Amino acid sequence: MRICIFDSLGQSVEDSGVARSATRPIVGVTSYAPDVVEWGPWHEPAVIIPSSYVRALTNAGARPLIVPPDDGSAEQTLDLLDGVVFSGGTDIDPAAYGAETDPSTEGAATDRDRAELALLDAALARDMPLLAVCRGSQLLNVGRGGDLVQHLPDEVGHDEHRRRRGTFSEHDVEVKPESRLGEILSGRVAVKSHHHQGFGRLGRGLDAVGWAEDGTVEALEDSTRRFALGVLWHPEEAEDPALFDALVASARAYRAARGR
Repeated sequence: MRICIFDSLGQSVEDSGVARSATRPIVGVTSYAPDVVEWGPWHEPAVIIPSSYVRALTNAGARPLIVPPDDGSAEQTLDLLDGVVFSGGTDIDPAAYGAETDPSTEGAATDRDRAELALLDAALARDMPLLAVCRGSQLLNVGRGGDLVQHLPDEVGHDEHRRRRGTFSEHDVEVKPESRLGEILSGRVAVKSHHHQGFGRLGRGLDAVGWAEDGTVEALEDSTRRFALGVLWHPEEAEDPALFDALVASARAYRAARGR
């Protein structure tokens, strides 16, 4: 199995070659493991991640580390890390939250679900800084005992959160001022999204802290944690680096507290 980094156009790119530094926090990014990926003449299984995550973390001062789905290695993986980004991807298997599968649910990868839920539980137990993006935020909710709306258009009557597959939609989110997210992003923010699912019942300890104009919850946080935020949109694709800057600052403090 190969490990590849892809940009938003699907082109393979290489690491920027930024020198390692003991002062830079190491932030893991969960990854996709599709059956087959194509690049050049090659057609084979690979572990991939859009390079926008890598750029966002690097620009914020972290050293990104791609984390492939792997059962049974959560603790060993987290020993290497100072923070985690739970990335976007395919829908979570509804069995993970005790629901029947709706016909609109797409491409569930149970191996990835199982591995990332274990990684999430272990990261929360350590109070390690984490940012959960799109699918990752849904995983955060499911991991805390919540559930999901499997097809938002059935609830809100439109597809503004994902107008077309493979293209980010743009809309506004109102952020709760009295929240950790509100300390990072203020007021109404323009976001890029690509999701057809949403949060149903909120998980234990999670508060809604951001809403789309149609009332859809777009952001969750656990205010009792060092840094545990989940957003349904894709901040790695945005021009504002605030969320990644805040994550990396928290990861740097976590690293210092561990004496690394």
